[in-house]
Amino acid sequence: MFELLLLLSVVGPASAWTSLEDWVSGNVTVSVGDSGQCLCHVYLPETTFSASRVEHMQQVTKDLILEVTIQIEKIDSYDGKLGVFLSELENLDMRVKLLESNPDKYVELDFELLRTELREFEALVTELHEALNGSSPTLDSLYVEIRNMTLIVDRLEGYDKGNLDVVRLEFAKLKKKLDDCQKEMEDIITPDIGNCDHQGIISLSKPMAIQLNADLDSGYRYGGWGKDSKPAQGSESMYWYGGYRGPSVQYLKLYSDYDKLILRSSFEVHNIPRDTGNNYIVHGNAMYYQYNNPFSMSKFNLNSSQHDYRVIPDASRRFSYSNSSDQNMDFAADENGLWVIYATEQSKGKLVVAKIDMPSFGIENVWSTGAYKPLVGNAFMVCGVMYATRPLPVSLNSEEIFYSYDTRSGQERQLSIPFEKFQQSYYNLHYNPADQKLYMYNDGYYVSYDVKFN
Repeated sequence: MFELLLLLSVVGPASAWTSLEDWVSGNVTVSVGDSGQCLCHVYLPETTFSASRVEHMQQVTKDLILEVTIQIEKIDSYDGKLGVFLSELENLDMRVKLLESNPDKYVELDFELLRTELREFEALVTELHEALNGSSPTLDSLYVEIRNMTLIVDRLEGYDKGNLDVVRLEFAKLKKKLDDCQKEMEDIITPDIGNCDHQGIISLSKPMAIQLNADLDSGYRYGGWGKDSKPAQGSESMYWYGGYRGPSVQYLKLYSDYDKLILRSSFEVHNIPRDTGNNYIVHGNAMYYQYNNPFSMSKFNLNSSQHDYRVIPDASRRFSYSNSSDQNMDFAADENGLWVIYATEQSKGKLVVAKIDMPSFGIENVWSTGAYKPLVGNAFMVCGVMYATRPLPVSLNSEEIFYSYDTRSGQERQLSIPFEKFQQSYYNLHYNPADQKLYMYNDGYYVSYDVKFN
């Protein structure tokens, strides 16, 4: 019986008992038969073995093995994709950092291509995140990094389009100005004061506009400014200015130096006799200008305030420069002394150049030119040569020296020496031999030019 029980313990389902003793007490009965033999009764809950369960378990096992294999392959695939992704992301990160550190080298860079790549990377991270069915610190970090790089690309693109192009344009303009300035510096030679051993003017510099007049009023369109063309000792730095709303000279202000002129401080005022013309200069501490009653050339001594005048019989009041109706006499100074330029009835309006004798304040010599005064904007003298200007039709702010007359040889020449004006109109233009500059009073502004000789 003991052996039988052992056999049953092996064959019987293990789920039906917890120990051999419990199984024996619950499923085995012992009795004596009619013939006196010993009988054992054994109860088996399942008399047959369940093969269907084994098959089901085998199928489930196969399915699990297949699913695990698929998931492993997916993980291997994503590992490969992740490796490629990390490599490309590292390359993109390097490009963005380079662009961020030096954006001016990538003005032509296709920012949209970068943005497209970033969107593809973002989609891949989302796919990996869903495939792994949960949050991953690595993927979350990558996602944040991609978003940051997208923001950087957007910022850099905005910086490039909104600012860098403008900066580059302004830089190009500045560079051109510097190049022009450098060219002018190369073209303009150091002044050789008093030297007339040259073939005349070949060019003028760009206009150097200092500032608006000392009255700070653009309505003071008539007038003049400059330096004494024959300064007394100690007055080499003196500047003069006079500005008016009409063509008549009213006063003259003297400034001891350039700073005083610019700051409009510590000036000396001289009131000028009225009824005058408006083209004048200061030479030898005296102001030379046109006086209308009687019509004559006039001199005002700035030391003694004495006024003197001389009538020029042939000078006509009928001819004036094209810029003003009351510029019949124009005074000029150069290396050879003092001059007055006007027109006569005998010359039929063409300019006449007269050399002034300083001691007697009379006319020393006269030359007739071929320039018709009403077509001339202004005129000035350099080394005994008269130069005449006129506006150019190409621009309101363009002028040219178009004519010259040499009093030493009697030779006249047609020229074309263009120069720019700061404003359209001007009423005073003269050359100063003390510094070899042209001074222009240009619609109320102080303007000057450097002169280059051949």
